[in-house]
Amino acid sequence: MLRRMADSCFADTEWNRFLTLYAQETGKAARRPGGGPYVPTSAELTFAARVAWRNAPRCVGRAYWPSLEVRDLRHLHDPVAVFQALQEHLRWAWNGGRIRSMMSVFGPEVQILNPQLLRYAGYADGLGDPQNRKLTARLTELGWQPPAQRSAFDLLPLALRVGAQTRLFSWDAADVHEVEIIHPDVGPLGLKWHALPVVSDMELRFGGLTYPCAPFNGWYLQTEIAARNLADRSRYDALPGLAVQLGLDTSRERTLWRDRALVEMNRAVLHSFDRAGVRMDDHHSLTQQFVAFEERERAAGRQVNGQWDWLIPPLSPATTPVWERHYRERPLTPGLFHRAGTCPQAPADIP
Repeated sequence: MLRRMADSCFADTEWNRFLTLYAQETGKAARRPGGGPYVPTSAELTFAARVAWRNAPRCVGRAYWPSLEVRDLRHLHDPVAVFQALQEHLRWAWNGGRIRSMMSVFGPEVQILNPQLLRYAGYADGLGDPQNRKLTARLTELGWQPPAQRSAFDLLPLALRVGAQTRLFSWDAADVHEVEIIHPDVGPLGLKWHALPVVSDMELRFGGLTYPCAPFNGWYLQTEIAARNLADRSRYDALPGLAVQLGLDTSRERTLWRDRALVEMNRAVLHSFDRAGVRMDDHHSLTQQFVAFEERERAAGRQVNGQWDWLIPPLSPATTPVWERHYRERPLTPGLFHRAGTCPQAPADIP
């Protein structure tokens, strides 16, 4: 009884705190429900999702938080309907390459087991993305069959759980846009990456409520692909091959061939996305935008929530304006928090 009373008191407090924030920032009168469970309106849900992005301590691209498009899909309960809505998310967010930031919020009984909607398989023999070996094994247990001719970039199916039912769904080719990585000087590198990053292992929390299925996307920062996904030794480890194509001296580390190849990989990714007409940020421009975001937040009387080691880029961080800045990380709500229950990734690949 005491536990239930404490939980109810906490929920009341959190909901009232959220409604106060909503009224302060939107200028709309706070809606005080007279009893029963709290059910946010679509407008309140949209506001919460945008503020959650604004509060995300690891995101250096949140200057765009006011433009986040939020889809209220809490009425969907059938797995097929949920997957169709996720297909629509990919299409609408793609926007012909002019990628739009978007979040789709489903009811609490819907869960996605994949950490991102789009991931490449990682096989036990080393082919593919090593980060996704456990995910690939789990999806295979659920019934997925790899293609007869496996490749380094086999797209994984999506595992959806609605209630006690788990189903696999495969993406249509028209839903997934991939960019071939071409270096402006040496040509194709035999690499590619999907154009749209849709995170699906975080839950939206606000007002004492939790929505465990709220996949969302922005657009890629080039270092995410070039300096991590393709370059990490525990991922695709593509720098040695690029160094050979560039004619670099790889006989000793002192030649700094890794550093030179890393810069060239970033050049290749930026060149390729520009060539394909796909929206992408670079780490210098985006960190400058983040500093401008800080100034706007300060002017609004808010302290920026941040985790410094995630805000600095993995390429030339000391040349960016966030390098010498200091941030404080706090578990703010509305917020986005990692959710337990997704298929595991390889521990070595989680920074």
